[in-house]
Amino acid sequence: MSPHPYRTIGSVIGIGLVSGALIWGGHTLTASHASNVPLPAATPVVTAPPANGFTEVAKRATPAVVNITTVMTEKVSDGDTTPDELRDRMEEFFGKPFGPRGRGPSSPFEHRGPRRGQGSGVIISSDGYILTNHHVIAKAREVHVTLPDKREFTGKIVGTDPKADLAVVKVNAQDLPAVPWGDASQLQVGEYVLAVGNPFGLNSTVTLGIVSAVGRGHMGITQYEDFIQTDAAINPGNSGGALVNTRGELVGINTAIFSQTGGYQGVGFAVSTTMAKPIYESLVKTGKVVRGYLGIGLQDLTQDLAKSFGLKDQKGALISDIKEGSPAEQAGLKQGDVIIEYQGTAVGDGVALQRLVTRTSVGASVPLKVMRDGRAREMTVKIGEQPNEEKIAKAERADPEYALSGLAVEELDQETAKELGLNLKRGVVVTRVEPDGGAEKAGLLPGDVIREVNRQPIKSVKDFEKASSDMKKGGTILILVNRRGNSLFLSAKV
Repeated sequence: MSPHPYRTIGSVIGIGLVSGALIWGGHTLTASHASNVPLPAATPVVTAPPANGFTEVAKRATPAVVNITTVMTEKVSDGDTTPDELRDRMEEFFGKPFGPRGRGPSSPFEHRGPRRGQGSGVIISSDGYILTNHHVIAKAREVHVTLPDKREFTGKIVGTDPKADLAVVKVNAQDLPAVPWGDASQLQVGEYVLAVGNPFGLNSTVTLGIVSAVGRGHMGITQYEDFIQTDAAINPGNSGGALVNTRGELVGINTAIFSQTGGYQGVGFAVSTTMAKPIYESLVKTGKVVRGYLGIGLQDLTQDLAKSFGLKDQKGALISDIKEGSPAEQAGLKQGDVIIEYQGTAVGDGVALQRLVTRTSVGASVPLKVMRDGRAREMTVKIGEQPNEEKIAKAERADPEYALSGLAVEELDQETAKELGLNLKRGVVVTRVEPDGGAEKAGLLPGDVIREVNRQPIKSVKDFEKASSDMKKGGTILILVNRRGNSLFLSAKV
């Protein structure tokens, strides 16, 4: 297999989904609360591998981890990812493990066979429900499931959740071996876990590692993230396989790896069953996932932003935007509010709030604690159902200049707003940002529309000039911008 460049983050580390099928899954879980499985009180904590290793754990888990192979669709609707595009992404992550496309390196003939993919799945119930990754079965027109005992079945896709990269497949069978649910919320860093799957088509492979971290978010792998990080070896083909604890209970679905080479380098990620279990239950029951919804844009607090909003620390979720007619607007939440508590639970950041909201039942009334203008407020919001999200077109503009501290701006007119894909009537658009200037250090970019400066509305260049002239040297400026349709607070020293 010839080497292939890996997609990079910060030009150093690549991130890839670990299915041989594909292959790339990309801001929101079910309406019902997850029902946690309590740990047996008498179960001792395993501090060292038993003399015979984890053979009993492997014997319990391995029979329920299946091999999933797919035949991908050749024709897709406009706007969908084509099979060749899926394959391109796969090869960008893992090289070319599945032979040639078009004219192959080992054959002078054109390859016209169907596109195929391969991954893993976990039998959750004895009547044939299997949990896997969405990217394992994406664009599949045929799904084939092979058990470790060599029995083969045709699988039916029950439902998928691309935003969390999960899917449920059903086979027509009874009395199948199944892996019991575990309580991922009880996992501790340093605890032993086993990854079970079919890397590179090597069926029933078991690897041992520890929990390296829990609650990983901000990874950019999926839209909704609650990952267990592990150093158990995970490789292409492991996607959709099981991560089990030392009692043989399912605590995660193996999904992705960090790598500079395309293979295992000690950093793998599994979707926590805290997230996966309610999604599975919703997909089995209704074929879809219903998520709680507030209708706000969120961003995490930096030290400068926390200071600008009069906060003592960086804990909380900053509301950068409020959707019109949303539950948040109806509850009286405002742009610039910082949510520090949700239903009695402290909110550490935007990802933590997202998890709490999306797991809340639609229609539930939830108490919030909000910081506004440096003061705590008690509020109540009625959770709605998350609507389909809209994509906003990307655009940039760099036109005539009005220089101020390394920043050029101009009036936002209808034509400019249209070019930027924005539904805005007033504001000031950034047309140029000088290198190493204060504007660049604050994070401003060409195309940003400045809406507020120090909480004062900016509707024209004149407003911006006045707000700029009022800035004190050495002070901190708080800027609210609209960037490609999303609101964002920026903070900088002047």
